[in-house]
Amino acid sequence: MRHSHIAIIGVPLDLGAGRRGVDMGPSAVRVANLNTRLSEIGFEVEDLGNVPVAQPEGHPKGKPEAKYLPQITQTCTHLAELVEKQVAAGRCPLILGGDHSLAVGTVAGVSKHLRERGEKLGMIWIDAHTDMNTPASSPSGNVHGMPLACCIGLGPKELTDIFGYSPKVAPENVALVGIRSVDDQERKNVQKSGVHAFTMRDIDERGMRWVIEESIKIAGAGTAGFHVSLDMDAVDPREAPGVGTPVRGGITYREAHLAMEILSDSGRMTSMEVVEVNPVIDEVNRTAVLAVELVMSAMGKRIL
Repeated sequence: MRHSHIAIIGVPLDLGAGRRGVDMGPSAVRVANLNTRLSEIGFEVEDLGNVPVAQPEGHPKGKPEAKYLPQITQTCTHLAELVEKQVAAGRCPLILGGDHSLAVGTVAGVSKHLRERGEKLGMIWIDAHTDMNTPASSPSGNVHGMPLACCIGLGPKELTDIFGYSPKVAPENVALVGIRSVDDQERKNVQKSGVHAFTMRDIDERGMRWVIEESIKIAGAGTAGFHVSLDMDAVDPREAPGVGTPVRGGITYREAHLAMEILSDSGRMTSMEVVEVNPVIDEVNRTAVLAVELVMSAMGKRIL
């Protein structure tokens, strides 16, 4: 969906991650000149600042199988309400993270708006990980490994039932792209769920063009459009070293841009988030600069 107005929302959340630093991701991406560059290609840009987030030093971790769950739920609920308002006003929400658990809030907000219109949301989740653990399967208890499960109705009710209904997205309308790291118990969740997973082997064998075109068909089947959730760890660490959980053997620079360009060409993207940028382990803000470049491609910037 081609929007003329983008609403940027930062979510400096790192409660869901095992490694500190992604709470500085929104600032790093803004420093990489995101707002100005979007304006230069014709968008009206409104930066709504950051959603309030609890600091881990001031709160107990809580249950070891889902650490900081009450605080993450509070942030996601606040984000969901804000996103819903922006979508209802005809704006494209662009969310800057922060760890990937914030996706529960983004998706809830877009889904609720469409649900009230009798429409459905699809989703394309680009990530090195499937993020489909539950408290019962997670080896770490880190909630940033659970958000996709929550979006399709699996996991803690505090997150799955934001706005009082679940799932936010039907599993058959979810495409996973770039997968190469899956926990043993999590693998069973993925296999039983009905989501469509495209691993790095699929990209190697069939190419990014085929994978993204198939993903658009999946996320667009019977839906009003799709949300794009981009975890920067989907890109190979040689190109994106500053991420929350780097995994070797990822998407190349050009594959990542091609994916964003094809998603833009479809005209069906409702919203987007870019997460897990970690300036603490980055190299001269390289990963944030790449994040901005990929957002630009997703929003319509072309070579010619």
